[in-house]
Amino acid sequence: MMKRARLAAGTALALAAALAATGCSSGASAPESNEATTSEAPQELTTIKVATTPNIVMGALFLGIEQGIFEEEGLKVETTAVANPPAGIAAAQSGQVDFAYSPSIPLLNALSQSVPVRVVAPADGYESGAIDSPDLAQVDDTGFYAGAASGITELSQLEGRTIAVPARKAHLEVVITAALVDAGVDPNSVNWVALDYASAITSLGNGTIDAAGLASPFTFQAAEEGAHLLLSPSIEFFREGAVGVWTTGTTTADQKPEVIAAFQRAIVKANAYANENPELAIEAGLAAANSTLTADQVNPPYWPTEMDIDDIERVNEKLVKLGFLPAKVDLDGLIIE
Repeated sequence: MMKRARLAAGTALALAAALAATGCSSGASAPESNEATTSEAPQELTTIKVATTPNIVMGALFLGIEQGIFEEEGLKVETTAVANPPAGIAAAQSGQVDFAYSPSIPLLNALSQSVPVRVVAPADGYESGAIDSPDLAQVDDTGFYAGAASGITELSQLEGRTIAVPARKAHLEVVITAALVDAGVDPNSVNWVALDYASAITSLGNGTIDAAGLASPFTFQAAEEGAHLLLSPSIEFFREGAVGVWTTGTTTADQKPEVIAAFQRAIVKANAYANENPELAIEAGLAAANSTLTADQVNPPYWPTEMDIDDIERVNEKLVKLGFLPAKVDLDGLIIE
């Protein structure tokens, strides 16, 4: 049986106190009097570089930064925006950044090519039972939309059509492919094109493409411009558990174990705080994505506080079944406990 890696926030206070104790000292000379005096210097922070993508789920990270959660763990966070998760993984494995966000699908693609990365913590996903929601669009932060001019209202109409995804063979192409197969559409007949979310919305509007896989908050922009929601693809594919994860390169994992542990503690606390304050987290995510939407226009994501290897193993098996991987990836030791 595979082990569940619990990133417990309960130990954070003791560990943070230990870090603070080692980071505080007095630089003043002892006074001549016999009175005891104390002085505290600010805790020295370790700077970490984190690669993010333009996605609402980044809200937990940015809210955690705003609330000083990472500083409590001795970390100063510098974020770098990347175009897509594969770019973030590449930056993490090369050591350009310490941590990078990735859904499990591009992560497995990278691992299948022997890219040296490991999983540090959960980033986003779905609560247990979310698949039973009467309106899946309310719990899925992704959407598969057909352009208003395409005339497409059903998945079965997509045979031979043009579909945009942010990156080929990655998250949205996989989950949409699974839905197409279930609808009897040959995914090999589709003309897949890679477009960033903003360009995809423009192309939906002018009819250059027929449909597009989008992530929040761009899903709401597409709906406002008249695109038709065909499917909530991610929730139907993953159903529950962690979907996005925070990754690091194996060299960073080996050389910076204390930093890894501090980041894990901070992410657990940041995710829990985001779940308790979803409006604040959404606002932080919208600001990071440079979106003009407001929090009441966006469905709150779910930010898990524990990482289960089974969440990745289920995807591993599906990728093989759909032909995206020739064989299952060995996940032994993937998650840093």
